Amino acid sequence: MLESVKQSIKTNTRKLYIESYGCAMNFSDSEIIASIMGEHGFETAQDAAEADVIFLNTCAIRDNAEQRIRERLKHLRGNKKRNKHLIIGVLGCMAERLKEKLLEEEQLVDVVAGPDSYRDLPALVAEVDDGGRAMNVLLSREETYGDVNPVRLNSNGVNAFISIMRGCDNMCSFCVVPFTRGRERSRDPESIVKEAQNLQYQGYKEIILLGQNVDSYLWFGGGPKKEFKRLSVEEQDRSIDFADLLKLTALSVPGMRIRYSTSHPRDISEKVVLMMAQYKNICNYIHLPVQSGNSRVLEAMNRNYTREYYMDKLRMIRRILPDCGISCDIIAGFSTETETEHQDTLSLMEWSQFEFCYMYKYSERPGTPAAKKLPDTIQESVKGRRLQEIIDLQNQISRNKHSAMIGKTAIVLIESKSKKSDADWMGRNEQNNVTVFPCGDYKKGDFVEVLIEKSTTTTLIGKAIGYASL
Repeated sequence: MLESVKQSIKTNTRKLYIESYGCAMNFSDSEIIASIMGEHGFETAQDAAEADVIFLNTCAIRDNAEQRIRERLKHLRGNKKRNKHLIIGVLGCMAERLKEKLLEEEQLVDVVAGPDSYRDLPALVAEVDDGGRAMNVLLSREETYGDVNPVRLNSNGVNAFISIMRGCDNMCSFCVVPFTRGRERSRDPESIVKEAQNLQYQGYKEIILLGQNVDSYLWFGGGPKKEFKRLSVEEQDRSIDFADLLKLTALSVPGMRIRYSTSHPRDISEKVVLMMAQYKNICNYIHLPVQSGNSRVLEAMNRNYTREYYMDKLRMIRRILPDCGISCDIIAGFSTETETEHQDTLSLMEWSQFEFCYMYKYSERPGTPAAKKLPDTIQESVKGRRLQEIIDLQNQISRNKHSAMIGKTAIVLIESKSKKSDADWMGRNEQNNVTVFPCGDYKKGDFVEVLIEKSTTTTLIGKAIGYASL
């Protein structure tokens, strides 16, 4: 998935333009970058043509994302011709993966910075000002940016991200994240709660707690520690896990909705789901990537769970939260996947009845265990056909689930005007379903009870019947 957004930064003399690509974590990181650069004299640029410095905050999860970024860099070559002092930087996961290769490619890039080196960006820009090119891709075991107050960029004033941890230790065989974002480390809970309270004070109504694997969040008073089982009994008593963090956050901002992403099937616990059931302001929605419905393929992916284990997790969630919305990620055509194993994925989708899915063809990433040990044996045409079957099935499931909502009510948080009409509001219910209804006298940021009257594959359509509260 590729996304880009114009983003503004408070300053006085030079102008900075940032484009963010990929996952929510990258967009959250851009807000950190904005804060750091905003302290060093950079002003808003409404588009790239006005900027003195352009940062592309990049994704490396699939080859297609990197190719689009390369095309964007070639397009920006024209800006360099018009402004010989223009500085272009590639930040984030692609920068961490390719390092100095980016500086060597067609002289398009002046700054290369990995996800743990954003505090060094002002110095890197200064180094380019002095006539050089600059790079910092050192990964850290401590950096969480917990003391940085993010600048909310391109904000709707309703939803905001809070990063609670960085890095990943899971080492899925297809994934570059452990190599581009480093080892897992958790941010101190006090700073997370403070950020949530500040957002509530500013009028925000929903926060999304972010991490590559939020369920492995763990904070011990003396500092972040990864393995709960490695703590002493006394340390365990004083530690804060993800369920504890959810409770702290829910209690600290009772008028705000709380979502989180992403969960890992191996690590999500009954304690977390029970905490969701206990506090009404924690949304009944979990993004729980499955990737494949076949146990052999899951083993090849190094996911550390089986099909049956995943199904048991869903049973646990739905026992405690019967109306919980569950979404997932699915990869079509992973290396060595057979047709029968592909059918296992389809059958798991049928059984699971996901609210929606992020669905992709397998893209081999250089340097990953899969690229080194598992030849990409599946033809692109086969991957494409399997992906289309996955998409078609999910569309059918989504249509049926949305249709079943007709005649029911949902509490919706208004986020913006509908893309199709300024006469309608758009928001999401607890299960993260997009919902559209006539504006009436309601305003952005209101919680509204909506009677669902119609539906499509992607949207619930209804009418507001009154204000709602959490």
